Amino acid sequence: MNGSQRIPILKVGRVLVVPVQVDMDDQTVIGLQERILAELERTGARGVLIDISMLEMVDSFIGQMLSDIAAMARIMDARTVVVGIQPAVAITLVELGLELRGVDTVLNVDEGIKLLRAEFGVADRDDEDELEFQGELNSFGEPRHLA
Repeated sequence: MNGSQRIPILKVGRVLVVPVQVDMDDQTVIGLQERILAELERTGARGVLIDISMLEMVDSFIGQMLSDIAAMARIMDARTVVVGIQPAVAITLVELGLELRGVDTVLNVDEGIKLLRAEFGVADRDDEDELEFQGELNSFGEPRHLA
């Protein structure tokens, strides 16, 4: 199993939630990009929430790929939010001169979900229960894995 396959992509309502819980090398992030785009096409999701709170290091290539994922998702009519950037990662990104263009960033999953829900608006909800994100998250604010 390659690295990108170990990163789950969960559909919660109209959002793809991508909790990155493993260190990513170049091949892993390229594979993840391809999987996210394929899932956007397959599901018609309108948002991508990438949780990198477990990452202690992001290099320039990974930073650029996050920007690229956001740009490609935008072309596919989806908004990307990156959540959980650690202070050391933020410092590294600034020192490398990376701005994460086109990527909205917030502190945690809850804020990311609020941002995406505001983007979709109440009128855009097909099924109120489907988008009741709080019920889909565990006590740590992470998506529940259904057996």
